[in-house]
Amino acid sequence: MTTVYCTEGGARLDVFLSDETELTRSHIKKLIDGGLVCIGGVPVTKAGRTVKAGDEVSFEDEIAPTDIIPQDIPLDVVYEDKAIAVINKQRGLVVHPGAGNHDGTLVNALKFRYGDGLSSVYGAVRAGIVHRLDKDTTGLIVVAKTDFVHTALCEQFSARTVKKLYRAILDGLPKSSSGTIDAPIGRDSRNRLKMAVTPLGRHAVTKYSVIEKFKRNSYVEFELLTGRTHQIRVHAAHIGRPVSCDSLYGGSDRLGACGQLLHSYSLTITHPITGEVMSFEAAEPNDFALALNKLRAEESL
Repeated sequence: MTTVYCTEGGARLDVFLSDETELTRSHIKKLIDGGLVCIGGVPVTKAGRTVKAGDEVSFEDEIAPTDIIPQDIPLDVVYEDKAIAVINKQRGLVVHPGAGNHDGTLVNALKFRYGDGLSSVYGAVRAGIVHRLDKDTTGLIVVAKTDFVHTALCEQFSARTVKKLYRAILDGLPKSSSGTIDAPIGRDSRNRLKMAVTPLGRHAVTKYSVIEKFKRNSYVEFELLTGRTHQIRVHAAHIGRPVSCDSLYGGSDRLGACGQLLHSYSLTITHPITGEVMSFEAAEPNDFALALNKLRAEESL
């Protein structure tokens, strides 16, 4: 059984699960028809049911792995105590197992390091996982070690009191040095691997500020005010300035990185046990720094 906690309501059940799990809506419909999807432990019969903030949506899926194998995968642990761990995730590491990624994930690495000392709110497949980063997005992610801490952190994300700052290299320069992108995001109807700005999508807001300008690129800071799948990547492409080396959303590969040059560099939370406001930072990885050096060598504007 996999459980997903809804931090912001308003979406159809099938759309919500599709965004959260990357399962197709048709597959989710089959699970619902088979009585395999529940909200608050009660089976749901309609794919169009609206989910609300705080809903616990659980489902059985035959393609999801049920046994998490501990694997000795190196982790950059920025901070940890008895309640939380903050990880600086490396490029290429999938956060949790799923279709096509049954092992070699952050969860497998966490299982090796912490054993059973992780939250179980989302089940074994997402043990400790409160929020996600894309496979090739690097940077900070907070992990919960108990169910109480997990629920408290989810409430912070839902209330938008968590502050997440990202840095990226974009192809080209935004028209303004700072601004807000307010455009709804949903699954791309032509390519299920992608998200897109669509009138039928979920509310999504991203703030940005240009840090440094170059002849053909820009170094930009982003703040997420909502937490949609691929949000920064989709919004950057939407304004015609895709994240560099992001092949899925049209980014150029001329800077030579193995994935999108997008890094979660700052995370601020309130500690669920002590009540202390805590901020963490992680420098950009080597390939990101090398790309910046290359751009600066080409002469800053």
